[in-house]
Amino acid sequence: MSEHAVLLAFGLTMIAGLSTGIGSLIALMAKRTNTKFLCASLGFSAGVMLYVSFMELLPIAKEELSLHLGGKGGNLGLLLAFFGGMGLITLIDFLIPESNNPHELQGVEEMEKPDNRKKSLHRTGIVLALSLAIHNFPEGIATFTSALGELSVAIPITIAIAIHNIPEGIAVSVPIYHATGNKRKAFWLSFLSGLAEPAGALIAYLFLMPFWSPLINGIVLAAVAGIMVYISLDELLPTAEKYGEHHISISGLIAGMIIMALSLFLFMV
Repeated sequence: MSEHAVLLAFGLTMIAGLSTGIGSLIALMAKRTNTKFLCASLGFSAGVMLYVSFMELLPIAKEELSLHLGGKGGNLGLLLAFFGGMGLITLIDFLIPESNNPHELQGVEEMEKPDNRKKSLHRTGIVLALSLAIHNFPEGIATFTSALGELSVAIPITIAIAIHNIPEGIAVSVPIYHATGNKRKAFWLSFLSGLAEPAGALIAYLFLMPFWSPLINGIVLAAVAGIMVYISLDELLPTAEKYGEHHISISGLIAGMIIMALSLFLFMV
């Protein structure tokens, strides 16, 4: 693995993670949530993740695992890694209470509600920052490991996860602002919580890179596909539905798939 590829992967992961700051700015500056834009963006992100998982990551993972484990063993390894990645992020969601889960998104309108302002900044900020960090660790690993491959796959995945992190920035900023009444603190705590993704990338680099091989690559790609499918079906699409813009979110999903397919096709040519 070249040094340039590793640095690029870290850079893309940093961009994806720190996009929580964009969500925080939206929460602190906007008067109302633009639900149509939000739904289209979330649908688009889900479309990119689903398409690249099933049409790019899993086929590559299956090929590499089959070369090392044989046909049947490769298929079994693919299934175990795919559902293992899905199970990991499912377990994380299960362990974090819904009230403290940054994926339980809120709208900008919640900023105006006076309740919960008596909560301490320390408790609220620490709980939400840790929750987001735990959630985003596997996402950081997913972004980093996918970015080690082709740019035609890495860049769309980075964009998709960045879009996914924007509403999380809103979700973290809103209750922190409730607790403190201080927009600056709400922004910086939300922004810094996004560092969990590059931290996940660093963990992946330190513990995976020394043992990196085509076999490990196949396992990781299948697990990353499982993580992204879970994020799409459990978080992105339900959140879009929450805002009541079903057709817009589905149109965004289809658009994400089409753009992902075209980008892969153009890079192949």
